[in-house]
Amino acid sequence: MSRIFRAALLGFALVGAPAAAQDHSQMDHSNTGQATGEMSAASQAYMDAMAKMDADMKAMAMTGKPGVDFALMMIPHHQSAIDMAKAYLASGENDPELTALSREVVTAQEKEIAFMKAWLGKHGQ
Repeated sequence: MSRIFRAALLGFALVGAPAAAQDHSQMDHSNTGQATGEMSAASQAYMDAMAKMDADMKAMAMTGKPGVDFALMMIPHHQSAIDMAKAYLASGENDPELTALSREVVTAQEKEIAFMKAWLGKHGQ
């Protein structure tokens, strides 16, 4: 198991588990939080990525198997991070730190999605 994936699991266990118990079904992600001005193309892409993730996760039928459900739910979550990172990279802002982070996010999350898909395949999903 990759060091990053183990860290993500630990982080989920320590931080995410209490949050997972909260009901987010009534959250409204349609507000951009911008009081003035136009939303940038990147900001719209972030909102679109989050909306797709929310829809994909809400549509997912739970199996009752904790590991399977975790992997199934994490795939759209990770894909959303990839989509947001790619939107930042395409924005042209080019902050060196955020550019490096965005590239790392894409690389790490793609690897983790591949791991979870392979894991699901080994577990009959």
